[in-house]
Amino acid sequence: MQDITIKIIDREGTTHEVQAPIDMNMNIMELVRMYELAPEGTIGICGGMAMCASCQCYVLNDVTIPEKCDDEDAMLWEAYNVKENSRLGCQIQITAEIDGLEIELAPES
Repeated sequence: MQDITIKIIDREGTTHEVQAPIDMNMNIMELVRMYELAPEGTIGICGGMAMCASCQCYVLNDVTIPEKCDDEDAMLWEAYNVKENSRLGCQIQITAEIDGLEIELAPES
């Protein structure tokens, strides 16, 4: 298996079902940028260092993803529009285990 399927609801409310490569060491934030699902300069501003929350998303289904690290937890503590299911897309690696993940991009703050 080289690709998995992920559903992403963009900030306009449109659902995109995209193919994500598991062999390129990518994360959700990079996937959103690759498919241009958010305007340039509005997602991944810090480059994926868990320092800006521009890639915040809401996990919509019960796919098992890794626990939040301390940096992600701290950034979400300071972010806007945070919900119980909020995660930073830059901290969710694309692996075979997250096949079928459904997320919604959080609004820009």
